[in-house]
Amino acid sequence: MDLGPYLLLAALEGLVMAAVLALTASGLCLVFGVMRVVNVAHGEFFMLGAVAAWFITDHLAGPPWLGFLAALALGPLFVGGIAILADRLILKRLDYEPEATIVATIGLLYVFQQAALSLFGPDARAVAAPFDWRIQLPWFGYSGYKLAVVGAAVLLLLGLWLVMTRTRFGLVMRATQYDRETATAFGIDVDRVYAGVFGLGAALAAVAAVLVVPISQAHYLMGGDPLLLSFIVVIIGGLGSLRGTLVAALLIGMSDGMISVFFSPTLAKILATLLVALVLVFRPEGLFGKRAA
Repeated sequence: MDLGPYLLLAALEGLVMAAVLALTASGLCLVFGVMRVVNVAHGEFFMLGAVAAWFITDHLAGPPWLGFLAALALGPLFVGGIAILADRLILKRLDYEPEATIVATIGLLYVFQQAALSLFGPDARAVAAPFDWRIQLPWFGYSGYKLAVVGAAVLLLLGLWLVMTRTRFGLVMRATQYDRETATAFGIDVDRVYAGVFGLGAALAAVAAVLVVPISQAHYLMGGDPLLLSFIVVIIGGLGSLRGTLVAALLIGMSDGMISVFFSPTLAKILATLLVALVLVFRPEGLFGKRAA
């Protein structure tokens, strides 16, 4: 049996998954790295992004590419706005206490899930891709849109890196991450920074959802897998390490693609969870995390 076509297909599928996972997990990593908040509702922000994409494309007349671009622009803004509102009304009032925020975000998870069920319904909804080009490879044709998802994710992650390293907002975020009290003493509005970071983290998850929903479908229960895989990636890469998150996303995405094609998606999830257990035992700070003093 010629393994070439299967290896190429597995690598391409793994690359698409890694790209979407890197965007989703980067949002979770930012929120924990800057705010020290474990956001259990992160998967529901992903789900809200997909639902918003369906709503916008379904109600906007015109060609599919126009509705998709509108969803890509408006969906993350909508989800980010909800996250900022949740931060102001709930997390800020809890003073970002770790235990309290975990319970609060679990509550948000169920609120968002039930709201989507009530307003969106229990059925999965398809979103049309903005184009249906196929690229002819040596053994088969492959979706040009899936490759465009990879390219878009790379550009967005590059933009995130530039924001973190080349802008004042990135500098303020990093200062707040290193020492909240000192940042406050220097006149930084930490509450405003936290709201912006929480909104940015949710918007990154929503962007990932808008990009992937034409490949899958929008559903009110779709936030579970992105949440689990994002936690796996962040733990393996190192809590708060954006570089580690990107490396771990590539590792998990590619391995998931390979194992899913040759064996089963369930086995891929089992092995990823086992890898997390090994990392927690032998290197609790993660591959790129800093060891506690």
